Amino acid sequence: MGDLDDERAMYLAIAMTPGIGPHRLATLLQACTTSLGAHSAPFSFLSALPGFSRAAATAVREAGVEEGHRLLRQAEEMSARVMTLLDSDYPALLHTIGEPPPVIFLLGNCGLLDCPAVAIVGSRDHSPYGAEVCRTLATAAARRGIVVISGMARGLDAVGHIAALDAGGGTIGVLGNGLGVVYPAANRALYERVATHGLLLTEFPPGERPSVYTFPRRNRLISALARATVVVEAASGSGALITADAALEQGRDVLAVPGNITSHTSVGTNRLIRDGAIPVLDTADLLALYPEADETDRADKTDGAGKADEAGVSPNGHGATNHRTVEPPEPDLTLTPTEQRILGVMGTGPVLVDELAARAEVPVPEALSALFTLELAGRVEQWVGGLFARASAVRH
Repeated sequence: MGDLDDERAMYLAIAMTPGIGPHRLATLLQACTTSLGAHSAPFSFLSALPGFSRAAATAVREAGVEEGHRLLRQAEEMSARVMTLLDSDYPALLHTIGEPPPVIFLLGNCGLLDCPAVAIVGSRDHSPYGAEVCRTLATAAARRGIVVISGMARGLDAVGHIAALDAGGGTIGVLGNGLGVVYPAANRALYERVATHGLLLTEFPPGERPSVYTFPRRNRLISALARATVVVEAASGSGALITADAALEQGRDVLAVPGNITSHTSVGTNRLIRDGAIPVLDTADLLALYPEADETDRADKTDGAGKADEAGVSPNGHGATNHRTVEPPEPDLTLTPTEQRILGVMGTGPVLVDELAARAEVPVPEALSALFTLELAGRVEQWVGGLFARASAVRH
């Protein structure tokens, strides 16, 4: 195996070592440049690094490249993909949060990570009202090309995933365990359906069982991958409220569905609204946060055979070919050619300056200058982590 294969495997082995979190891993790579270099560094050097103990230094030295290769083989055998924080296509939204996972494991359509997304979460023990609202919101989002993200739990999580798929849209299930483990067991059919027609994502290695500690970590990824989080129903202390808290910490919008004040499953959502969450009184309250979403209900644009519509959107929202000739928009004469090129290649999601410069084929300093002017003009907004997005495509 080549050095690059061994480097990737060693990165995985160290990243998955208990006690070596994102901060220590970043410290290692900054001090040692490579994972192989960190593994071979003297014990005295490692134990003297900021934030490192003797135990942590020992863990790094004992990490084996064979374990990393085993994880890669295991993922390959289940047709899953391994993505690291160092990869160029690592989800941009995860770069914006504290402690982004060094490694994520994915099974399904990774292209969904590039689409606008909403997190829809709620109680496991829900009311018929909650199920109806969840289904309505997920269906409306999916028909507009908005990916529905949830946690693959029983209850409203499952309702949201199923509604999105039934509407011909995309859905991402974020797991609190490793790939290959179906939890709860009753969701096996849903697990297989999302893996086939959507995307399963987790920061835990294949085969790892869920625990009380893994679900809060899962919840922060649910909110991180979405522009907004909608809490449909939540009793006091519900895990859905943890997701809402994470969304607020990450600078995302939080929406909540009002409910009967005598219902225990609406205690959490009503309190969220009292504390400033956006109340969801209609699907329009959600869709207003996604101005770039197709304004025509996609259910009205497909024929009975489920063929792609004139706009080139397939029934699952991805991969269709547009055969219709579309006239390009008139250039904005108030912008310089470089500014026009930057806007033209920006897309709908946040993107790094280096990537924008590469897409527009301009030097990075020139791209930065153009972005600064566009930001002053209110055409783009800057996210943390050096990310930029169209002003009409994001809300903080």
